Amino acid sequence: MYPSATDDALPLVVDSPHSCRAMPPVIGCIAPETALMTGVDAYVDELWSSVPYVGGELLCANFHRCFVDANRSALDIDQDMLETPWPTLTQTSNEARRGMGLIRRFALPGVPMYDRKLTVREVQHRIHAFHTPYYERLNAAMDAAVARFGQAWHIDCHSMKSVGNAMNADAGQSRPDLVISDAEGTSCDPAFTQWVADVWQAKWGYQVAVNHPYKGGEIIRRVGKPLQNRHSVQIEINRGIYMNEATFEKTANFDRLASHIDVFLHELRDYIHSRLQPEGAQVPGYR
Repeated sequence: MYPSATDDALPLVVDSPHSCRAMPPVIGCIAPETALMTGVDAYVDELWSSVPYVGGELLCANFHRCFVDANRSALDIDQDMLETPWPTLTQTSNEARRGMGLIRRFALPGVPMYDRKLTVREVQHRIHAFHTPYYERLNAAMDAAVARFGQAWHIDCHSMKSVGNAMNADAGQSRPDLVISDAEGTSCDPAFTQWVADVWQAKWGYQVAVNHPYKGGEIIRRVGKPLQNRHSVQIEINRGIYMNEATFEKTANFDRLASHIDVFLHELRDYIHSRLQPEGAQVPGYR
């Protein structure tokens, strides 16, 4: 967690759950490095690194999403990759059935992660040592913001491939520059979602879609509680506008995008200030 770098604290929490490149050594992991890298939101933590300088807090995962995915439910267990049945209740998603759940069975479609099945114990360890602490830190930051300001805003930051792959609803289709998601209007005041989209479209002419092809993952669904004044959106940035997707290297446009994010964060600071009540006040509902 990177705390606020300014005395002008803001009830803003930004997280990047998929930007860690380091895959810990795991017995039987056979996925090639290039396949593992496609699952990384490369440079997203760097792109959003100025969050503390507008008064917000930035949380970045220090574990690879293929090891355990912070944007999946802890109940999203893929039984097909286990030596023995999971001992408690599960809620297996379509993603897990395709091998892209909490613990990945595939690094890419058709590219297996392991040459063996995992034990229940090692999966439980990944949940307790990595997944659960991530949510504890994220929730603590949101709780502190709400306790001080009566409300809080959260942005869950990701990157996406420029073309949808075989497992996505937009398979083979070119994607917009950004996708803003709010779990179809349930994770925040829809006016905030629209404000975010409008800034990127009006200020720089980016192509922006809302809730397609991404509607938002586990993080915004758990963090976003607009009736409790906790507003959460997910932002996916097209990798093709800032990096080479084949070599994973930054392109010349990286600095331009980073500067736009800096400006966006300052606009967001002003947006939040305009909606803040006196310190400690509780704001009933949202408009």
